[in-house]
Amino acid sequence: MAGFLLASKKRFRLDTERLQLRLPEHTDFRMWAALRESSASFLVPWEPTWSDDHLSRRAFTGRVQWAARVRQQGTGLPLFLLRRDDSQLVGAITLDNIRRGPAQAGTVGYWIGQPFARHGYMREALRALVHHAFTELDLSRIEAACLPENAASRAVLEKTGFKYEGVAQSYLQINGRWRNHVLYANLRGDRRGRTDVG
Repeated sequence: MAGFLLASKKRFRLDTERLQLRLPEHTDFRMWAALRESSASFLVPWEPTWSDDHLSRRAFTGRVQWAARVRQQGTGLPLFLLRRDDSQLVGAITLDNIRRGPAQAGTVGYWIGQPFARHGYMREALRALVHHAFTELDLSRIEAACLPENAASRAVLEKTGFKYEGVAQSYLQINGRWRNHVLYANLRGDRRGRTDVG
């Protein structure tokens, strides 16, 4: 299972076999913008409409500041996925909307650059993040949603222990339109589908 390292309150890192998951940094801008731009046609059908300044340094600076703030507040954990062997950015994964109290839940979202799709990177990252959420953050439920026709995303969720829970009508605006989403969840100590009782 994934190892993890908390070097300090500010520095956070999760290591997997091939990846390092960490908060975005200002020096990541060029690599991030290049990957997002080159993968735009691959990503746009599955994402909210990009703003006019989506790929700008200013927008990226805001993203870095937001990531640090939500981590400090304990409401989110936005992480970049970098290959451990060459520090190449391959995508990002975010545990967001962390709710405490009786819920102990969060929502996960992710994207992968087109050149790195279907290499198992997101499956590896998702397993590590869910493990961290259950063991270190003491969450009980991780939720995810994707478009019904996004077979690749559905497969990643299903291969990492998420189970289908239903459909949410007009759940999010994707590429400028309100779209239905299929809902999944991964539960700590999940007993759904098991026949043993006790």
